[in-house]
Amino acid sequence: MPSAAPSHAGATEAGATQAGTHVLEQLRSWPGEHRVAVGLSGGVDSSLTAALLVEAGWQVEGLTLWLMSGKGACCAEGLVDAAGICEQLGVPHHVVDFREHFKQQIVDFLVQGYGDGITPLPCSRCNREVKFGPMLRWAEKERGIARIATGHYARVRRGEHSSNGRHQLLRGLDAHKDQSYFLYDLPQQVLGRLVFPLGEMTKPDTRAEAARHGLRTAQKPESQDLCLADHHGSMKAFLDAYLPPRAGEIVLTDGTVVGSHDGIEHFTIGQRKGLGVAWSEPLHVVRLDAAMNRVVVAPRAEAARAAAVVGAVNWVSIAPSSEAFEVDVQVRYRSAPVKALLSPLPATDADAAAGRPHRCRLQFAEEQFSITPGQAAVFYAGELVLGGGLIQPDPQSDHQ
Repeated sequence: MPSAAPSHAGATEAGATQAGTHVLEQLRSWPGEHRVAVGLSGGVDSSLTAALLVEAGWQVEGLTLWLMSGKGACCAEGLVDAAGICEQLGVPHHVVDFREHFKQQIVDFLVQGYGDGITPLPCSRCNREVKFGPMLRWAEKERGIARIATGHYARVRRGEHSSNGRHQLLRGLDAHKDQSYFLYDLPQQVLGRLVFPLGEMTKPDTRAEAARHGLRTAQKPESQDLCLADHHGSMKAFLDAYLPPRAGEIVLTDGTVVGSHDGIEHFTIGQRKGLGVAWSEPLHVVRLDAAMNRVVVAPRAEAARAAAVVGAVNWVSIAPSSEAFEVDVQVRYRSAPVKALLSPLPATDADAAAGRPHRCRLQFAEEQFSITPGQAAVFYAGELVLGGGLIQPDPQSDHQ
């Protein structure tokens, strides 16, 4: 097992936080070869990930994906900070041009989804199709490295320590930063090769450890937006760059016209503010009708849903079940988990053709607000991520 190595940033383990010491102990006792490519975005989380691995004696190489040209965390600023961190830590840094792949997998996916009247979730798709899988393939082919580490706040229980022999995904220790919701779609062959040092830490721990290492990104503020919104200035600006204005009607569920809009892509299920509609009571978006180019609105009492259909399900920590069972389900990143009965459904022809045959229906214990087609429903049992999928349009789910 490699011996401890001090960070090239000049930190000493004596000043480590309790969480930092625990993580270092885990990294030093990690089974197998201690070589890793660290996905570096230029932020404090990925920077500290690299620093802790270096301090724990791992052979580290930085890997930054060039996803877009211009400003933003995925662009010039992030590349500069990632390169600076690698120079500070004394490790190699590789920049891989993924711009075309990112455009095909994420930009085109988003534009298509918004145009079809759904609200796509790009982050979990990006993790699977752009980041982890392709990063692992590049690291193995070009550098002979079989592991990837990132600054995600999540944990992985390796197969040899799980009850069913599968690699299992768990929530991060910091409930306020937990990112397991965006990682539900990772396959087993990827999950078993990931290292998430920050999964055992809180954000204040991260800031303290970054300061201990003297990292240039220690006080760098976090981006609060999706990278594409950050890049274009806002999500509206991104959509306007790809979708032409399409004037249409805002209507009640009975078809009564109450307003107008310039594109359904600028609305999301549950939205109340910014509708530009004067009515006797507050109205919320309950459906986006792409075929008629209509935004359908209703009072909040009519916006709740008792059930949802979820497709393209990935069972990440357990094998698929043929029986109904109860889960905790999270229907948005920041929403609280709620109880639901999960019942498997037959796959549609489209699901089967796409190689994503698992589908289910969720019957909520209490009606839920803002059930949004295109967003993820992620299933939990306590801290264990069982799996998840994408909410599908389902007219029958309205109040059943």
